[in-house]
Amino acid sequence: MRLWMTKPNIKPLAVLLMVLYTLGAAGASALPPHQQHTTAHTPETLSSLRERIAAHIAQPKFAPAAWGVKIVSLDTGKTIFEHNPQKYFNPASNAKLYTAALALERLGTDYRIKTSLYSVLKPEASGTLKGDLILYGRGDPTMAARLNNGDYFKGLEPLVTQLVNAGVRRIEGDLIGDESYFTGPPFGAGWEWDDLQAYYGAEVSSLTINDNALDLFVKPADRAGIPCRITTGPPTSLVTLINRTQTAPKGAESRIAVYRPVGENIIYVSGRLTLDNTGYYGAVAVHNPAGLFVSLLKEALGRRGIVVTGRTRVIDWKYREVTPFDFSKVIELGSVESMPLGDIVRETLKPSQNLWAQLLLLQVGETSRRPVTAGGVTLNSSTRASESASSASGASDARAVRTTEELGVEALNDFMSSIGVRRGDVVLEEGSGLSRRDVITPEATVALLAYASKTRWSDVYRNALPIAGVDGTLQNRMKGTPAAGNVRAKTGTLRYVYTLSGYVTTAAGERLAFSIMLNNYNAERSDSSVVQAPGASTAPRDEMDAIAIMLAGFTGRSQ
Repeated sequence: MRLWMTKPNIKPLAVLLMVLYTLGAAGASALPPHQQHTTAHTPETLSSLRERIAAHIAQPKFAPAAWGVKIVSLDTGKTIFEHNPQKYFNPASNAKLYTAALALERLGTDYRIKTSLYSVLKPEASGTLKGDLILYGRGDPTMAARLNNGDYFKGLEPLVTQLVNAGVRRIEGDLIGDESYFTGPPFGAGWEWDDLQAYYGAEVSSLTINDNALDLFVKPADRAGIPCRITTGPPTSLVTLINRTQTAPKGAESRIAVYRPVGENIIYVSGRLTLDNTGYYGAVAVHNPAGLFVSLLKEALGRRGIVVTGRTRVIDWKYREVTPFDFSKVIELGSVESMPLGDIVRETLKPSQNLWAQLLLLQVGETSRRPVTAGGVTLNSSTRASESASSASGASDARAVRTTEELGVEALNDFMSSIGVRRGDVVLEEGSGLSRRDVITPEATVALLAYASKTRWSDVYRNALPIAGVDGTLQNRMKGTPAAGNVRAKTGTLRYVYTLSGYVTTAAGERLAFSIMLNNYNAERSDSSVVQAPGASTAPRDEMDAIAIMLAGFTGRSQ
């Protein structure tokens, strides 16, 4: 039921009826989620639960928007509620549910990603390596400061130790970062230019370090009128800082703006900070992250006394099309492997890490044309021969036709078909959900969640999701409600796009899978002709959470 009123026709009685309708039919859904569990009448029947959800999404403020909802009992298979279940919605980061499930299904929870150090010659007895040292990456995202207590270099220590143990003391050649393992552009399909300087739009590379971004710190100077102090973490000569800031007197407005042109490593910082300001912090994606990787590796080698006389440079997949890497002619001086894939999925879903999600899709795509061992990309003799052949026998022509991303998307489509989802219900062009061209249906998402709940990797998948009121992107949501510590779900947010999909256990102990999608909703839209209930929430995430809280507090059963 919807009630519409325009300004000229509003009557006091009509206003009262609207408020009563919103508070009564919609129930606690019109209140902020943290109040709902204490003020709402807990639904005891399935029909009353359905009425409350329907009333919530039918509020007049959602008239310009589109809701898609699908809720299914994992215990009985019965549909609890649905609204537009087969319509397309932009999923935002709910796309990561698909990428993570695909990776776990195809590669397994124990799969590890290998990074190798190669050279043509062995080091001499004196410790001198006469020739280039090649750092060859295969998409390991885990060499990140956020996994090492903020230490930017700790992730590199195992590689450096491998060289030290191999007896290398001096490298008379270049330090080469080979990122040719993945083919295709460094961005996901559909990523927009104005996302690309942000950490969440970082370039993708098979040589990834510190999430391919730099921490940026701006501090006020000691006196007003002079530029602020700007540093990066880690410090690097890869980027050029253009300081257009100023320190302002106390009481003035503080504002910092950061701009890095696409395809450049020049960072413009402008604005001002007051003398008493604690400082500005941000994260900026870097161009050519493989270049950052090898430059930091060179510094890490120097800290351990290994001198590199040559320069640092990067080789990509386009270079390897004409100059293939012959693995049969190089020696592996050392290698390291990532944490298990199950842990990578957790570190992808909990913070909603776009780069890692895209790397998972690419990992599946690339392994679909390269043999791997059961434990991961551990290059034994047969795998090395295959990798060599794919690079040196003319297979590079085929690689140029099909990008790694395209192969990953193809694998995803095949996977979804194999679990009974109709082709076309999931249209993902990349792995993170950052693309505005991605569309899925709530029905397909619930089908995926239901399938995942019955797999050998179900616990890993479920435990990788953010927990309401506890961690990840749900850490500060639904606290003090029946959903806290209960709902495990993936969030999703783009401009005017809000999604929440995952699992919840009702107050009666019934396990549910749900997908809630709200598209084209502008919470700041001001329409004085629509009457809101007093205290009604306008935050989009609260609108999503209200439904999850209803499910968590439901004391009835689906049958």
